[in-house]
Amino acid sequence: MQRILDVAFRLFMEKGYEHTSIQDIIDQLGGLSKGAIYHHFKSKEDILIAVTDRMTAESNRMLANIRDCLELNGREKLQAIFKESISRPVQDDIFTVAPDFHNNQKLLFSLLHDTVEEVAPNYILPIIKQGIQDGSIETDYPEQLAELILLVANVWMNPMIFDSSVEESYGKFMVFSQMMQGFGLDVVDEEVLERLQELTAIYQRSKQ
Repeated sequence: MQRILDVAFRLFMEKGYEHTSIQDIIDQLGGLSKGAIYHHFKSKEDILIAVTDRMTAESNRMLANIRDCLELNGREKLQAIFKESISRPVQDDIFTVAPDFHNNQKLLFSLLHDTVEEVAPNYILPIIKQGIQDGSIETDYPEQLAELILLVANVWMNPMIFDSSVEESYGKFMVFSQMMQGFGLDVVDEEVLERLQELTAIYQRSKQ
């Protein structure tokens, strides 16, 4: 199975997800049959989900490490997570591989489910609760704030979902920055803003 994912990842990177077929993957597997692929994966979408899961495993480890860090307060942990999440080189790969979510409701639902059911309660919520205790974050609704931050950052600001241009994304980034400042959370500095624009540009180039 790992061999299938290795080949699929390389082809997604070289040709883009939309322009890679199951047959393309088979042709690069040295005699492995289509039946062998469908034994592990029901569709190309399932292959992409597995590829993305493997790529984001590192992200989950990063989130856990920051969440469990004893040297940072809650606000500093959120700042660190946001900066580390977009700074990792693997993000370039994700934005290059990314499919068009407009025509892929299954993947979009998977992203929403993971954001609300996994990442928000397991990584962001514990940090917000710590921030409330240490005085660095003020909110009466920690669960809702955790979901809001992730849904805005991962969905609304995601050019892969709304096909936003670099200019459109810039406006969303600025609104997100202002929203976070309203909670006393300065997470979008000039370095982060430039990186967000860079990722948007990578995605737009991958569609050409």
